[in-house]
Amino acid sequence: MSARRAALQVLDATLSGQATLDRAFERAVGGYRLLGPDRAFARALAAVTLRRLGEIDARLKPILKRPLPRKALTAQNILRLGAAQLLFLKTPAHAAVGETTALATGHSATYRGLTNAVLRRLSESASDEPASDQSDASDAPTAARLNTPGWLWESWRAAYGAEAAAAIAQAHMAEPPLDFTILSGDTATWAERLEGAVLPTGGIRRQGSARITDLPGYAEGAWAPQDAAAALPARLFGDVRGKHLIDLCAAPGGKSAQLAAAGARVTAVDHSAARMIRVTENMARLRLTVNAVIADGRTWRPDQPADAVLLDAPCSATGTIRRHPDVPWCKSAGSVRALLPIQASLLAAAAEMTRPGGTLLYVCCSLQPEEGPAQIKAFLANRSDFARAPISGAEIPGLPPEAITPAGDLRTFPSMWPDLGGMDGFYTARLVRRA
Repeated sequence: MSARRAALQVLDATLSGQATLDRAFERAVGGYRLLGPDRAFARALAAVTLRRLGEIDARLKPILKRPLPRKALTAQNILRLGAAQLLFLKTPAHAAVGETTALATGHSATYRGLTNAVLRRLSESASDEPASDQSDASDAPTAARLNTPGWLWESWRAAYGAEAAAAIAQAHMAEPPLDFTILSGDTATWAERLEGAVLPTGGIRRQGSARITDLPGYAEGAWAPQDAAAALPARLFGDVRGKHLIDLCAAPGGKSAQLAAAGARVTAVDHSAARMIRVTENMARLRLTVNAVIADGRTWRPDQPADAVLLDAPCSATGTIRRHPDVPWCKSAGSVRALLPIQASLLAAAAEMTRPGGTLLYVCCSLQPEEGPAQIKAFLANRSDFARAPISGAEIPGLPPEAITPAGDLRTFPSMWPDLGGMDGFYTARLVRRA
């Protein structure tokens, strides 16, 4: 019951916009003091409910007949948790119905009877396929379309086509594996110790879930948890030994760690003091040294322009939905538009930090074209002192050819590497300041 209560707390916090999935989960786990299997069950229950939220609501809709009032969010989330257990976690019906009804008794007693009745009805038809009420669902699998909010679906279809949009949405329904970037030691040895496999791009992938801090090599600082796609941009600087690099919007520090481990003198900049604490803690564990600066990257300037600057711009994070299934339900087209001027300001600031002849990488973990190539197009239209330095597939062996755009930018999709478990969606453009 504590695990279910924690999962409910997570849903209430994420779907009301109060916290991200990761932050809400850590609070809930700490509050209920969950360990081991209970912790894992709470995480799985919250994550699968968010990952399959569209399907769940579609299955509940005909049984409810009319929607619950907006103020009954907790009651709605209790029903969703019960449905997730019945439909996707394959929890025995008596346990899913009984425990979820008890959950309603403690958190939304007015809807206790409704919860019991609806979940009993659902348990009788748990093997049925959900019906889509989307008029344009004919060009995508029903489940993938249901689990993708309309604003996201339309943006992907307009940018990449219906087939690609469907593949992206389909990839988001699977639980992602764990990826690691090896910072010290032999990759093959660590692949064996982590019970994983070496990826085509050189990282390690372990299937299934695990608590990161319990894995071998964590305390020694041998590796950093990092999606395979997130590990690619830092490699596009080439040999960085002895060079001064600035990592803007650096937290939690994965790219700073890569650059420092490769021999660069790294200045990591982030406006959040709390997030910068995490950066310094990570560097201490990894036994790496960076110059950590708490500042707004739009106004902060180094004493001297750097050899290279990496701007991991704040964005909608729609490329990380497979790892953060709360993103589709907590973001909107409006929230994307609100980020655009911030990205443009940071890009202009990063340009001023780059010495003549130096390299600037613009990176974002977004699938939205306005946050990626559109920003670079606008920037280059106004900065004659910068030019694109096209990326070639030979620089990162193991990627599918379509990961390099016609313009020479790096664009990964969650639907890439389907047989290996996919990767996050990232966009990277490499620019050089003219000497």
